[in-house]
Amino acid sequence: MQGTDLHFRFPAPGWRQRLDSYFAGLGQGVNAAALIRARLAEVAGLEALSDAELALLGLDRSDIPARVFQDLFPGG
Repeated sequence: MQGTDLHFRFPAPGWRQRLDSYFAGLGQGVNAAALIRARLAEVAGLEALSDAELALLGLDRSDIPARVFQDLFPGG
């Protein structure tokens, strides 16, 4: 039986704080919990990338919330 080479990447500490800070900066009237839940897979996918992989996309970790929610909050 041939082995399977699996690699898991988990979000680094601080990803949730970056999301919270992003939404706090937008102000009142935003149901952040529902929005985060709806797009958590996309956030997790970007957070799982290495810093070098993010750089190839023109991003760093602090850019992830704005990238994921750019269609809802342009310039956010």
